[in-house]
Order: sequence, then structure tokens, then C-alpha cells
Amino acid sequence: MTIRFDGRVAIVTGAGGGLGRSHALALAARGARVVVNDLGGARDGSGGSSSAAEAVVAEIEAAGGQAMANAASVTDVAAVQAMVEATMERWGQVDILVNNAGVLRDKTFAKMELNDFRFVMDVHLMGAVHCTRAVWDIMRERNYGRIVMTTSSSGLYGNFGQSNYGAAKMALVGLMQTLSIEGARNDIRVNCLAPTAHTRMTEDLGARLPLELLEPERVTPGLLYLVSEKAPSRCILAAGAGGFERAHITLTQGIYAVGEDAAEQIAANFDAVSDRTGEIVPEMGAAQGMIELSKAQAAHK
Repeated sequence: MTIRFDGRVAIVTGAGGGLGRSHALALAARGARVVVNDLGGARDGSGGSSSAAEAVVAEIEAAGGQAMANAASVTDVAAVQAMVEATMERWGQVDILVNNAGVLRDKTFAKMELNDFRFVMDVHLMGAVHCTRAVWDIMRERNYGRIVMTTSSSGLYGNFGQSNYGAAKMALVGLMQTLSIEGARNDIRVNCLAPTAHTRMTEDLGARLPLELLEPERVTPGLLYLVSEKAPSRCILAAGAGGFERAHITLTQGIYAVGEDAAEQIAANFDAVSDRTGEIVPEMGAAQGMIELSKAQAAHK
């Protein structure tokens, strides 16, 4: 099976460099018309210029593809809406959205200013919300859509000095979980990509990483699958250095504990609460409550 995107239109945010650039070039090479969005700011989100997006568009066009540049900040609802309207005016559809735009403002939680926490949340989480909301009804009307949220191992598993970034990245997983359920009837498939790659976002770690193995291009094949016609939905795909794994949020079988000493029962049996034997991946949040109710009902038989 060859994955192609002929006739499709894709919007890739943060596509002026790094992972976004790699994604945009690959989508265009496989036939997609691509909106290359990039604010052109610094790693911390300051400044801005359309030159980065325009350079990627030039690369795509030089290779025979079709693309248009856009320098909207994903934090600006009106600018995002205008980007989508310009896309519709030119190409009449939006089939794929890759929420890739991001910033870093790393500090330990004790030293972090609330404005830095809020700004990182605004870019990663609300930026994805703004872009997704702007294309959602278009995809519903066409009964087709492929959306990817860029999460991170920092959100899934934590990382020192990245409480803001990790919170935003895990929030995107929650957004994906619900949107994949709500979009299913209209064939809108929503997934998360958790990349490991050497970009300007990780340049401070350069001396400690085998950079030759961490090109963004080794992550992009995972993105291409997640936005393909036969894509899964509700998948957290980890990718880096040519390795691809799937992350899950699971639920153990747990225990039943009631009564005056329920807290003590939990403490005494926490190994059983934590035992991963027979753990499941719930289809939706209500599954947790159903499992808990079944324990209670079984105890009263």
C-alpha cells in the first residue's frame, strides 16, 4: 500500500522548520497541497516573520508541489480563522490538520512565572484548539478529516523543568481522546504524535544526543500514516530515530474497598491496585465508572 495525498489539502502549523517543515515537505511530495503556517518567532515565542514559511513553500514549489505560506499565530483566533478562510478560497477544502506549532519556556516549577506557564499552554493547547475548531465544521460537512496533535514524552511521562510544556502536551492527549469519539460519525480521525527529534526545541541537549539518528525525517513517516486515508483514530504514536511505538493510558483491575478502614485497605493492598495483570485500555471515560460499579455490585451479591 502506497500512502498518497493526491487531491487532499493539509494545514501544518509550525512548519517553518524542524518537524513541521519535514511534515510539510513529505505531504507535498506525496501529492497534498499544503498550507505552511509558521509565526517565524524565536523558540520562546517572541518575534515573528513570514520568511520561514515562505522558504518552505519555495522548497515545495521547486519540487513541483503546491503550497501557500501563512504567518498567523495559533494563539490568535481571528488570524487562524482567516488562514482557514484563505485556504478554502484558494483550494475549497481542508482534509488534514497537523497541530505542530510549539514553544519552550523551561524552568523548574518553583522558579517559573505564571505568565510563562500560561503562554506555553496557550500556544500548545489553545493553539491546537483554535486550529481544530476552525476546520472542524468543514471536515464534518465533508465527512472526512485527519487531525494530529503533537504531544510529547514530557507530557506522557514527565520531564524536569517542563511542568508547563508537559501539562500542555498531556492536555492534548485528552483533547484527542474526546474529539476522536465526537468525530467518528463523520470519519474525522484524531491522533497524537509523540516525537523524539533534534530541532531547535532540543538544541540545548545536542551534546548528549546522537544527532545523526534524530533527524525530523525519521519521525515524519509516522505522521504520514496518522493522516492517511486508512489512519487509525485515538492513537498515541511515539516516534524517533526510526523507532515507532504506541503509548496507552491504561486501567488496572484494582480492588474493592469500603467501610471505615477503606483508606487503610487501599494502603495495605496498593500492590494489588497497581498490578497490571489484565489491565485494559478503556474505550471511553465512562468505562472506569462501569468497572467500579461492577465491583460494588459483585460485592453485594
